[in-house]
Amino acid sequence: MKRLTSLLRTALKGIERPLVDGLFVALLFATVIAAGWLIAQDDRYWDWTSARGNTLTAESMAIIERLEAPLRVTVFSDAQNPLGKTIDRLLARYRHARPEIEVRYVDPQRFPEQARDAKVSIAGQIMLEYQGRRETLSTIGEREITAAIARLGTTRAPWVAVLEGHGERKIDGEGAADLSRFGQELKERGYLLRSLDLATVAEIPVNTHLTLVSNPQIALFPGETERLARYLDQGGNLLWLMDPGEPNGLEALADQLGIGILPGTLVDADAARFESETPAVAVIGEFPADALAEGLTTPALLPGAVGFETRTAPGWTLAGFLSSSAQSWNETGRLTGKLFRDEVVGEQAGPLPVVLALTRNLPEDGRVQRVLVVGDGDFLSNAQLGAYGNRALGLQLLRWLSGEDALPALPPYPQPVPGLTLSHNRRLLLGAGTLMLLPGLFLAAGLTMRWARSRS
Repeated sequence: MKRLTSLLRTALKGIERPLVDGLFVALLFATVIAAGWLIAQDDRYWDWTSARGNTLTAESMAIIERLEAPLRVTVFSDAQNPLGKTIDRLLARYRHARPEIEVRYVDPQRFPEQARDAKVSIAGQIMLEYQGRRETLSTIGEREITAAIARLGTTRAPWVAVLEGHGERKIDGEGAADLSRFGQELKERGYLLRSLDLATVAEIPVNTHLTLVSNPQIALFPGETERLARYLDQGGNLLWLMDPGEPNGLEALADQLGIGILPGTLVDADAARFESETPAVAVIGEFPADALAEGLTTPALLPGAVGFETRTAPGWTLAGFLSSSAQSWNETGRLTGKLFRDEVVGEQAGPLPVVLALTRNLPEDGRVQRVLVVGDGDFLSNAQLGAYGNRALGLQLLRWLSGEDALPALPPYPQPVPGLTLSHNRRLLLGAGTLMLLPGLFLAAGLTMRWARSRS
């Protein structure tokens, strides 16, 4: 019996090591499988890039969170070629934020009929489909995709009527004084822009969301002025881009709103800080904490602006205003030579209002009518829109005018990512660490393990 027990113990000792090793391998596989299952059930995503290049911007997140139905994206490219992989990396940001977004790839060479149906002309275009509406994009980027999602999510596109026909700034014109770049910003957000000549229509259409008026070069006819006045009386929203000089038929509109226009052109000594070639630039550098200036931080430059008095006609309320700097005044003389303020001729010291926000309650339908009068139209022109905070100011003014139908904020234009530049000392440190420090650590760790095993 004792001999049998001894033989059994000897046999168990012989299989103890393989049994322990087998159990370790089994537990290791079970741990890996359990970790993979947990990762599949609860995905986590980290973006460690300094420019956050693999994460959607806050503007894109705010727009896709409004989605109430599935979004389908069709990429007209082979998923395995470099172009398809590049687009997939971009769309991965959206799938991480909203996993229910469906992405499929269609090779336009193999399925040309689908490409024609989607109005695809080149490989790499994508088509977005949402709630029965669809749009095909030829330019691919986060801003373009997010803007398309915002447009598809808008059930009723707002109309913007732009008065033309008397030498006003054209919303589709390419001249330096025109507004096509600003118009493109509105189109990206789903606004429908229509040029409107009051000499050819009986009334401004009732479905107009707002009307944009810039100073005409040729005086309006009396009938046109009356149509514009009726539009305002009926509760229409208005953006008036004013400029120094003759109103050319818009005097009645100023009287209807009760606006007091200061004589002359605003000059601002603060403009020198922005390397302006002329002092005839009103600088809006301080923004009040109200809805009119919400989110504005970068100063805006209004070249050749007029100032206003803070008064309105009965029935209208001054909801807010934006002013030039304290170093400004309304210069009534020639804008040449050394300028100084002359109190005798009525030149007033700043800050002076250059943007007036007027509201009026409409008891008929419970709406609030909104009117914005800006003492300058150049800041939204093709030549000036990209200067400092002009674009942000223009879009914020449109958001305020839109009220509940506010413009969605789009991601900023992509900026080039700065390259990694290492100083001489950092390069030496990196080289020393790679060639000596890390190998030394590995050698020390190996010798320590060898020593520990020899002792055991």
